[in-house]
Amino acid sequence: MGWDLIQIRFYTGIPDPSDDAGWNSFWVRKLRAMSWQKVHVYSRPLRYRNRRVALPDGTEHTFLAGEEKGIDVRIALDVIRMAHRREYDVALIFSQDQDLSEVADEIRTIAREQGRWIKVACAFPFSPTTRNRRGIEKTDWIRIDRATYDACLDRRDYRLKFSPGGGMP
Repeated sequence: MGWDLIQIRFYTGIPDPSDDAGWNSFWVRKLRAMSWQKVHVYSRPLRYRNRRVALPDGTEHTFLAGEEKGIDVRIALDVIRMAHRREYDVALIFSQDQDLSEVADEIRTIAREQGRWIKVACAFPFSPTTRNRRGIEKTDWIRIDRATYDACLDRRDYRLKFSPGGGMP
């Protein structure tokens, strides 16, 4: 697109170690590795709620599901704050969370007040089998094809490794 990458920010929810020690370890270590690569990371603990699903046999199954709460608010605050500070001309958000559509309206207002051009774009994976085919409303949509998306995946396992004797190797 001809844009210069100035900064990368990453936002996620992570499980509490008492809920899921393995995935907590994974995310703590992954976020640390990302921060060493100059990525600004932001995490919040997952919140857990009971979810019910109807099974094909007509019964219901209830399970505890972790949900990211407050991540979209943090993204919105950062995008707006950084626009006020003139820290970017283009915000590229890798999300399809429609709650962020209000951010695009606010950024247009900031651009008018500051007399400058600011773009908010939304990038998301797209393929013939993709169920959600829409980006964030009021943003420019950048569809990422499957091959490009797969090439960008970090497949490293950041979990702690334990030896069969119970200790660390």
